[in-house]
Amino acid sequence: MATISRILRSFLKNVHLQKRFYADAPPNENQMKLTFAGANKVFYDNVIVKQVDVPSFSGSFGVLPKHVPCLAVLKPGVVTVFEEKGDVKKIFVSSGTITINQDSTIQVLAEEAHPIEALDKSACRDLLNKAQDQLSRASSEKDKAEAEIALEVTKALEQAAL
Repeated sequence: MATISRILRSFLKNVHLQKRFYADAPPNENQMKLTFAGANKVFYDNVIVKQVDVPSFSGSFGVLPKHVPCLAVLKPGVVTVFEEKGDVKKIFVSSGTITINQDSTIQVLAEEAHPIEALDKSACRDLLNKAQDQLSRASSEKDKAEAEIALEVTKALEQAAL
């Protein structure tokens, strides 16, 4: 019973801390600013957006203003940005991180990022075939690991291009 009591106290303390974060939010708490960059391009630089949906290794999730601060690792997939004017942009990321701060600022840093409309479906299919071939020819553990990563990224890339 003492263990359950400790867990409950810990949980309630964390809830209290989250409420405090929201209370400390800036006056215009219904806005959030996004900075999103890949090694190849800066997509957003401190731009006000409505929502950001991201694929992460702990599951895909959406971010709205006043989101609890956190850090997550991105998995290959599509980041969807709902802009303030109503436009929706979809950007494929190979990997990276997302940081959500207490002040409703978000940083998405991607290893590689490309707008969905720039993806060539046949080129994505060719890359997937090459990755599958690379995995079938891999002999060492290192080669297999690299091929599995390439296969995971190219599968997500092909799915994004559909």
